[in-house]
Amino acid sequence: MTAGLLSIIVPVYNEEEFLRASLLRTLEAPLPEGLVSEVVAVDDGSTDSSPAILAQIAAEYPGRVRVYRQPVNAGKGAAIRAGLQHAAGEFGIIQDADLEYDPAEYPKILAPLLSHKADVVYGSRFLTSGERRVLYYWHSLANQLITMACNMAADLNLTDIETCYKAFRLSLASSIPIRSNRFGIEPEITIKFAKRQVSIYEVPISYHGRTYEEGKKIGAKDAVNALWVILRGFFSHDIYTDPGAAILDSLARANRFNKWMAETIRPFLGERVLELGAGIGNMTQYLCRARKLYLATDVDDEHLARLRVRFRARPNLQSSKCDLRDPADFAPLRDSFDTVVCLNVVEHIDNDLAALRNIHSALERGGRAIILVPQDQAVYGTLDKVLGHYRRYSAAELGERMHQAGFRVERIFEFNRITRPGWYVNGRMLKRRGFGRIQLRIFDSLVPLWRRIDGVLPWPGTSIIAVGVKE
Repeated sequence: MTAGLLSIIVPVYNEEEFLRASLLRTLEAPLPEGLVSEVVAVDDGSTDSSPAILAQIAAEYPGRVRVYRQPVNAGKGAAIRAGLQHAAGEFGIIQDADLEYDPAEYPKILAPLLSHKADVVYGSRFLTSGERRVLYYWHSLANQLITMACNMAADLNLTDIETCYKAFRLSLASSIPIRSNRFGIEPEITIKFAKRQVSIYEVPISYHGRTYEEGKKIGAKDAVNALWVILRGFFSHDIYTDPGAAILDSLARANRFNKWMAETIRPFLGERVLELGAGIGNMTQYLCRARKLYLATDVDDEHLARLRVRFRARPNLQSSKCDLRDPADFAPLRDSFDTVVCLNVVEHIDNDLAALRNIHSALERGGRAIILVPQDQAVYGTLDKVLGHYRRYSAAELGERMHQAGFRVERIFEFNRITRPGWYVNGRMLKRRGFGRIQLRIFDSLVPLWRRIDGVLPWPGTSIIAVGVKE
């Protein structure tokens, strides 16, 4: 992804009458300061002169317009899916080629994204600002019914899910699998954004709709298909293209379990905390409270963007990129924190000793490192492989690594015995690559019971926690 670049994704199907004017308006559209744009046009098997017009525009604007052609007409969803695959920008927005929407409104739509208020912005045709052409009552009613059904499935209060103008970070949108080929993409991506728990904003836009005689393509069949997509989206959880990320997302939704983990390590926290591998902040939300400074870090740009949006109202919390493998990232952090929290990260690092030494460098004298890693190589299985684990540890191995890195190990103890049998059965015996949602929901609902009995179970914990002191 190229920082400061807006990728304008334009699906095209038989738009020869409007296409050139639409693309020129798109290329000339005003942009917020610091942004430049590219147009990624996807011709969806047009049978008119649209392909020739696209080729001509691309020749006139080399480097700014890229054109891709679908071999057959597959639908708007298929064209947008292809556009997302080819887009190179930091941000993306969808632009129809039919002059119904005004590119001059890009600054208004992009503003919540650029100010870190939103992860996704919808341009609504039905909010109480802007002008719109008055057209069909029944078409509008169908839109409202689809929006209502989608809102019920996604637990949102959007006013217009069928709008063309959806703006987003490309790193977010491209990580979501899009299955719909036609106009079902609108409710599908809305529900999946909601299930990813992103921050969605709406802004009012003007709208100059076409009549069916003027070439409007969506019809009753698409409305019925949209309702089917909504029903499917409500019951499915197909929201990640990466299976490892899907596992982490499932674990992140185990709120009672995450609170248990946070309460276990909270007594060791100081006032100035560095968290490594914060992800989208599922542990951060519990650990950052009452700290004078909390720096949440990650190596993934999308995670960092989510952190900025999610915690923008917390003045004590900052976020930045920090790679546990890279000493250069730790040079500005040297001797700066009284606590470093590193939960389920070290096992992802090939040279774990170097990683622990980097953690050591960020601590002031007397500061603590809290390291949580998976325990026991005997239960290493497909779940570990999907998650990218190099290894699982014994208490002796982790203690020795920390000693070599310069720590005095103050305490080392086991955590979460209750899930070890399930991890072994799923990962070693059944060779599964993920967890069932119902399975996790039942487990999480019983966490109060698990906390009571965990200490007396007669087998090792799934994880071990080490607390090391820099002397």
